[in-house]
Amino acid sequence: MAALSLPELQSLRDALIRARFAGVREVEDANGERIQYRSDSEMARALANCEALISQFQSGQTPNVIKFQTSKGT
Repeated sequence: MAALSLPELQSLRDALIRARFAGVREVEDANGERIQYRSDSEMARALANCEALISQFQSGQTPNVIKFQTSKGT
């Protein structure tokens, strides 16, 4: 589902909220990488995406089956 765990997503969300309210457009993620946003609206989209992923984790909406469709290229 996501490359980050639930605690990592929550930590990133909290860092985004703190940075946004402080007027800073750069945050450090759970891996120690720095992320610089170009605008407040870009930060808002990242925050909304983070919230959506957290909501999916908490509601247990994980894929039960993953289907692969392959072809030999006939």
